Amino acid sequence: MRRGGSKLLAALCGLVVLQGAFHQGLVFPTWRKNYAPITNGELRDLTSDQLLFVFAGFRELIAGILWVKADNFFDEGNFDAILPIVRLVTLLDPHNIDVFDTGMWHIAYNFTDEGSRSDRRYIPSAVALGVEGTKANPNTYELFYATGWLYHHKIEDDYADAQKWFEEAVQRTDITPARRNILQLAYQRNGRVDKAADYLFEVLDKAEARTKDLRDFQAKQNRDVIENNLDSLLVRMAQRGYWAKGRGDYEQGQYDTKPPFDVGFSAQVTVIEPQVIRVEGTWNVMPVGTRVRVILRDKDFKNAVPGGMKWYQGGQVNLDPPKDETFMQDLLFVKNQRFKRDIDMSRDPLMYPFVTDKYTVEFYYNPRQAPSYIQDKFGWSGEGMTDKNYLNTEIREGQRVVFTSMEFSKDELFRRGRWKTEVPVRRTKNFAGFGVKQLDDDVIKVPGLLSEQGG
Repeated sequence: MRRGGSKLLAALCGLVVLQGAFHQGLVFPTWRKNYAPITNGELRDLTSDQLLFVFAGFRELIAGILWVKADNFFDEGNFDAILPIVRLVTLLDPHNIDVFDTGMWHIAYNFTDEGSRSDRRYIPSAVALGVEGTKANPNTYELFYATGWLYHHKIEDDYADAQKWFEEAVQRTDITPARRNILQLAYQRNGRVDKAADYLFEVLDKAEARTKDLRDFQAKQNRDVIENNLDSLLVRMAQRGYWAKGRGDYEQGQYDTKPPFDVGFSAQVTVIEPQVIRVEGTWNVMPVGTRVRVILRDKDFKNAVPGGMKWYQGGQVNLDPPKDETFMQDLLFVKNQRFKRDIDMSRDPLMYPFVTDKYTVEFYYNPRQAPSYIQDKFGWSGEGMTDKNYLNTEIREGQRVVFTSMEFSKDELFRRGRWKTEVPVRRTKNFAGFGVKQLDDDVIKVPGLLSEQGG
């Protein structure tokens, strides 16, 4: 070989080595961080032609095509067909934030029964999908916010988790000013009212700084909203006795939360037809705005807690809810000091399979999810509320809630055996029916809660 040819070969070898070092040192780490699919074995769900596209480097392309197809299924109302597409797209393109966000909403909200009640067995999967999305996209606020919103709005329980995810969201610099404000509500629901006030002072300072440009109307509007929220919160902290509790002199003062008002809860459950129950009861609070949670579930539902469920069950996204478990949850709207609703579970056998023999019906009320004008009397943690029979201070730490439960057998719920002719009924010891109040259902009485002492 001539001497010039040897130099050329050596140069080519050097370029190959340099390219390899460049690829391993810079290109591959960047690709793995920003574009690599989630490799937890779920790609087995892809068909052979889809896998060909994936290995040929068309991951994002096939993910986009699948998501367009999902949009067609949305339009057709074919929700079941969307779930595997959501999962495949998030695996193929884990940085597609819109798919994570839309998928969480779809899973948590769109699977409902004939009465528009959500199938809450799906919610743990929605939470897991959000957690997975935050891990794949840690540099933007969006999926931290979406996960917090799921706890704050849909679950309406586990308030510490809502606070945790919103705190993560506001750490990201791309969050919008208006969305920063929701963290103060999460603090209040979690009983951290002092932190809510501190946070409002913090965001008010930032909002003031943004109003230096006199032409920025939106910034001014956001500043005014924060200022109004802060003013209202400080007044409520004084009138509800929050600061007095902190000082230790609550018992000596007169506050809106004193004396505690007896809500007079009572309830009755009647199996009026197979898998159809009538729930009715009383609630002495006259103003409209109370929604009492009712749950019917397997007695030994493995993830149940009193009045709810353990909503986060680990990081696995399982889009098939347990087919052998029954969990129905609804909110009973109170009007004229009573509630009454028929709940038909006979037309949704997949959602309510009724496999086991024993079932529990629970009633639960927590002031943390009440509107502000109810909390003005009840306080943030129920200090202005009591009940002679069903006040519970144990099932939610630091809170006073109303809770009771009843048990039914499967034979009762299906009206089988002796229950073909005998109507199954469970009632609290103080339930006395409605009497003459049945006659004025069309009129809603709306007195002031504080002036009437809730009566």
